This record gives sequence, structure tokens and C-alpha cells, in this order.
Amino acid sequence: MSTPPSLSDRLDKAVEGLTPGYFALVMATGIVSVGMRTDDWAAVSLLLLVIAGAAYVLLLVLNAIRIVRHWSAMAEDFADPARAFGFFTFVAATCVLGSRISEEDGFHGVAVALLAVASVAWIVLGYTVPWTAVLGDRKNAPITTANGTWFIWAVASQSIAVLAATLEVELTQWRGLLALLAVFSWSVGTFLYCAVGVFVGVRMLTVPFRPADLTPPYWVAMGATAITVVAGARIVEMANAPMVDATRGLIAGAAVFFWAFGTWLIPPLIMAGWWRHVRHRIPFRYEATLWSIIFPLGMYGVGSQFLGDVDHLPIVHAIGYGESWVALAAWTGTFIWMLVNLWRTVLRPARVPTPDPDAAAPAR
Repeated sequence: MSTPPSLSDRLDKAVEGLTPGYFALVMATGIVSVGMRTDDWAAVSLLLLVIAGAAYVLLLVLNAIRIVRHWSAMAEDFADPARAFGFFTFVAATCVLGSRISEEDGFHGVAVALLAVASVAWIVLGYTVPWTAVLGDRKNAPITTANGTWFIWAVASQSIAVLAATLEVELTQWRGLLALLAVFSWSVGTFLYCAVGVFVGVRMLTVPFRPADLTPPYWVAMGATAITVVAGARIVEMANAPMVDATRGLIAGAAVFFWAFGTWLIPPLIMAGWWRHVRHRIPFRYEATLWSIIFPLGMYGVGSQFLGDVDHLPIVHAIGYGESWVALAAWTGTFIWMLVNLWRTVLRPARVPTPDPDAAAPAR
């Protein structure tokens, strides 16, 4: 009779298979926290901030263990175009967490440190991931694996812009540098969104697209427009600086454009989920990529409120207010589902199979 795997073995197996995009949990929790703070629910926002910070530290530890113990699995993820862009969730999570922390009095230094870490990671990953995943050795054409996770590349760039623009107002001594970083990363992120949109569109038109291929990260296509709106609204609100003054009008107009397009994307994404799970009956199970749905929902709510305030559009602000509560409800359900799944698949003691007495009896 085989011995069931121990808890340490199950934990090690879970770490080995940890998806690169699990930092989307921090992204989703952090932006819902921002939304609750914007809605003046300070206690709920603070609780979500604590959860986001704890998840961020835990994921850092788990990824460090994975690098040490399962480097080959990590290297395979870097070389896989379908998974490699998930590493950019680390950049976005760091910046979303920093943006929320910067709203607390006396924590600007922590936010600056997170911006520095995210900026270095953005530069390193921005050059290594496309090279190893798309331009490196491969068996299949990269375009055949283009999917929603590629949009996280643009999200990471825009998250840098959001945090830099948030700090620019507070840190007057670094105003010029932060303004340059905010406008630069916003511009790069906007270009990357358009480029990735072309890649994913070509894949969908030229390669057979099955219901199983329509995974939750496709919601990031909407989330990327939402964070572009947030970054644009933050830049428009920044204090005067040469880089800001030269681009303020352009970025303000582009923010409205991206908000409209992101709003237009929501119905097709909902219908895509119906097509996948109802029409083709693919089971709706917990997976780490579900956080790639919660993040766009939360970011759309925050972006709509920020845009409504900057451009004096009460109806847009009202849409964002309502969406923030939808995001909180979705986050709560997904978080509970994650804990239940973690208990069932990793933490729950394995059951010892009960021997069948009839099977053990000798044949006559």
C-alpha cells in the first residue's frame, strides 16, 4: 500500500508548480483597497491593504524558494511565451501596493523604495522576457501562444506611471525626475498595449481558437485600458513640470479614449465567459488566473472615479463607484474560493486508502 505524500511534499509540489502570474492576487487586493479608500470605507481598505502586504511578502518567499529548489521549472516558465509575461505581475503588484501605501501618512519612503524595485524589475523583465520567450529557442511560432497575459506587459508599464505620478505631487525635490518617469512609462505602456493587441488579434484570426484557450487573463485587455486611465488621470493632476506641461492635454484626451474602449470591452468579455463555461460546458474551477479578472474590475472602478473627478463627469464617477463594490464582492468570493482550494489540494491531511478485504482475499 502506497504512503500518501506528506505535507512538506505537497507544499514543495505546490511551490514547483507556482504560476508566474500569482502576484495578480496582490494587484487585485491592492486596487480593491484603493477603491474602498476612494469610497471612504477606510476600515475595509486598511484590511485589504494588510492582506495585500502579507500576500506580497509570502509570494516573494515562495518564489525565492522556487528559484533555489526548482530553478528548472522557473526557467521553463521564462522560455514559455504562454506563461512568461506573467512575471510582469510582480512589477504591477509592487506598484499597486506602493500606490496604496503612499496614501498613508508617513509611508512615502516605503512607496519610493517599492517604486525603485519595480522600476529595476520593469527594465530587466522588459528586455529579458520578450527575448527568452519570443526570440529565444522555440518549437512553435510565438504568435500561436499569444494570450491575455501579454497585456500584463503594458499593465506593468502603466503601474510605474501611476506610482510615479502619485509620488510626484508629494515629493517636490524629485518632481522633475518623477514627472519624466511617469510620462515615459505611460507612453511606453500605451504603445505596448497597441502592439500586444495586434499580436493577440492576429493569433485569434490565424490560429484555431478553442473555448479552452479563452482563459481569465483575457480580462487584462480591459484592465490595461483601466490602468492607462488611472495613470492618465494621475498625470493630469500632477504639479507643473516641463514633461507634464508638454503632454497634459494629449494624455487627458487619451484617458477618455481608453476609458471608452475599456467600457466597450466588458460585454464581449462577459459573453466570452458564457461561451466558454455555458455553451461549451468547461467547468468553472478555481485557478490562480481568476485574479486576472478581479484586478480589471477593481481598476475599472478606480479609473472611472478618477476620470470622473478630473474631467468633471459625475456619471463616469458614479459608474466607477458602483463598479468598486462589484469588484469587492468578486474579490471576496475569489479569496474564499482560493482558501478552500488551498485547504483541499495542499493543507488537508491526505487520506490513507482503506484496503478492500474482498480484493485482498485469495481467489478460489
